[in-house]
Amino acid sequence: MSESFLPYGRHWVDEDDIAAVAECLRGDWLTTGPAVDSFEAAFAAVVGARYAVVVSNGTVALHLAALAAQVDANDIGIAPTMSFLASANGMRYTGAEIVFADADPDTGLVTPETFRAAIKRSAGPVKMAVVVHLNGNPVDMPEIARIASEHSIVLVEDACHALGSTYRDETGAAVKVGSCQHSAMTVFSLHPVKTITMGEGGVVTTNNLVLYERLKLLRSHGMVRATEKTVNHDLAFARSGDANPWYYEMQELGFNYRAPDFACVLAHSQLKKLPMFARRRAQLKEIYDRQFRDIGELVKPLLIEACAEPVLHLYPLLIDFAALGRERARVMADLRELGIGTQVHYIPIHRQPYYVEHSRVVDLPGADSYYEKALSIPYYPLMTDQDAERVVRAVRGVLGINS
Repeated sequence: MSESFLPYGRHWVDEDDIAAVAECLRGDWLTTGPAVDSFEAAFAAVVGARYAVVVSNGTVALHLAALAAQVDANDIGIAPTMSFLASANGMRYTGAEIVFADADPDTGLVTPETFRAAIKRSAGPVKMAVVVHLNGNPVDMPEIARIASEHSIVLVEDACHALGSTYRDETGAAVKVGSCQHSAMTVFSLHPVKTITMGEGGVVTTNNLVLYERLKLLRSHGMVRATEKTVNHDLAFARSGDANPWYYEMQELGFNYRAPDFACVLAHSQLKKLPMFARRRAQLKEIYDRQFRDIGELVKPLLIEACAEPVLHLYPLLIDFAALGRERARVMADLRELGIGTQVHYIPIHRQPYYVEHSRVVDLPGADSYYEKALSIPYYPLMTDQDAERVVRAVRGVLGINS
């Protein structure tokens, strides 16, 4: 194999990112320092939210969102089945029962219809629901938010794929994913293959002060210090809190989900590149769209609704492997031999052994159909136009489709 290998996704870290991290490492703070607050303020401004809370990864961000919403073992949560495991696990960590929502077979997204169907299948009132902007493609937030409001459901957006994406609301106005205009909280991942990275990391945004304060509290052991709002009513402890700077109290059971300063410095540096990353992803999308748009019904690019303006994290093709007489695993192996990495996003969560055992088995045909056809091809800003054209040639050749 003479040409370099193209993975399905890859980070972009520049010398200025490295220099910023090195400067932090030479400084006074490695964790819980000023870089955390600085990044949170910048992130909130970029996505248009009032508050942002940075944490150690996207999974714990989903867990914290459930805890902030006070979801517990007596509650029911709705999760998308067509997503990564964390979209359901965040609520399940609290002990909540999970009801899975089906997906549109052409987009993999939860729809108003599949959302209503999941509510109807629930054994009781639903406390919280997570909807995922799969691949960076926004769901119909205005309508899903309206349904959630009808049922008093705390709605959380899983935007781990969707930093920079926008959609149009019912008035035609552009809404930034993460601005929480139609949700209580939005969760992001900053894993290396995501649009920006901090190595491992996550962010929760919200416009609700109560949720914001709970997110911060639960991120760090449920603990506050003497300089913060303490609630202990024992006179001796209260007096020591007034007089002694070491005083702290654990107000409820929290976790150590903090992110270090040097990771926040990396993320802050990356955030400044978001417009460039988004622009390059759009250019690559245009190449793929043009090359795959008219290939026929057996190989289709991702369907994007007219109201959506996504910054895609992944570029999946929907391939009818059965009709082509090809096994997906064989296609992936043949592409790998040509230096083209691919991946499948995702196995429906309701098919996972754990959830088969712990949730009611249901038939979710839309998600199953999407899964059977999905194949993510290389898609990341470091790719050149020539790289993208090479991917197209390889896919066409392996599938036996003439140019």
